[in-house]
Amino acid sequence: MDRPESFSPVRRYIAYVSSLGTTQLHLRNPFVIACWSLAFPGLGHLLLSKYLRGYLLFLWEIFVNVNGHINLAILYSFTGRFQMAKDVLDINWVLFYIPTYIFAVWDAYRTTVDLNHQYILAAREDAEIKIFNISSIEINYLDKRTPWNAAGWSAVMPGLGQVLIHRIPAALFIIIGFIAISQQAKLLPALHYTLLGQFEYAKLILNPQWFLNSSSVYFFAIYDAYENTVSNNKLFDWEQTKFLKKNYQDKNFNMPFQKTDIQGD
Repeated sequence: MDRPESFSPVRRYIAYVSSLGTTQLHLRNPFVIACWSLAFPGLGHLLLSKYLRGYLLFLWEIFVNVNGHINLAILYSFTGRFQMAKDVLDINWVLFYIPTYIFAVWDAYRTTVDLNHQYILAAREDAEIKIFNISSIEINYLDKRTPWNAAGWSAVMPGLGQVLIHRIPAALFIIIGFIAISQQAKLLPALHYTLLGQFEYAKLILNPQWFLNSSSVYFFAIYDAYENTVSNNKLFDWEQTKFLKKNYQDKNFNMPFQKTDIQGD
């Protein structure tokens, strides 16, 4: 759709269909979004389509975590090697980590609550949206897709499900991020030797500091693809209903029913 003009009588729109994707407001569970930021700062914000904030927190997490050796300390703590966990931590970086980590979780929760309020107000205005966008670089439109199909493609390669549902900013970031983390962790060579039964060699080449980042990104890609496909399907149904009511249903028409259906014989 065209960008809303400043003089438009509509104050809030439920969705915006652009060349790069479909951005929409809908009700979300704040605890779910906060849990994704708890798993990895920035992921909750990506679910909310708060891309710039999500990118910043994600890159911050990677930078500080690697320099502070925080994932290694977590690994040693979970395996009972507490002295090694204490020794490996870099105190020059650890104190940078805690405040921003807590902020990421709190801000994800707060932003979700705020956007839920904005959705309620936007739903009352019930503004029209343009479901088809064509530009010199891309075509995007609302359509119904199978959620498990999108989730399945992201399970094969994180980011492909987002490409399928035309969520380009998230797709690019997830694909680049997962490839970078996998390369640093030596994930694919370790998987290769694991499938060959060479478990000790796989353990030897795997970098645990980076490997612990990969699971959060992997499962987030699957969840994000599924959840946003469901949301896009609901948005398609909402717009289609508005179109049919406006163009094909007489406002004076009452749906027929039999008295026996209501009152019984």
